[in-house]
Amino acid sequence: MGEIQELKIRLREESSPFFTDEDLAYYLKQNNNDLDKTTYECLLLKSEDDSIALPGGLQLANNSKYWLRLAKQYKPNGSRVL
Repeated sequence: MGEIQELKIRLREESSPFFTDEDLAYYLKQNNNDLDKTTYECLLLKSEDDSIALPGGLQLANNSKYWLRLAKQYKPNGSRVL
């Protein structure tokens, strides 16, 4: 399985499409091909407020917390060797 395909699985792209393959390739390159860092960054991008309020009172809930919970799995811990 290629890195782009793995990213798509981690990001739940099949059920909640957000990124193009070109977007994923760009973010992967920006993160030095580190899948965990790329997944974390992309999940943060997906966590932007996506709630919708339509005329007539219909509202679609914000999924931000869901994406942030997924991102926690890939958050860098910041530990470094000195």
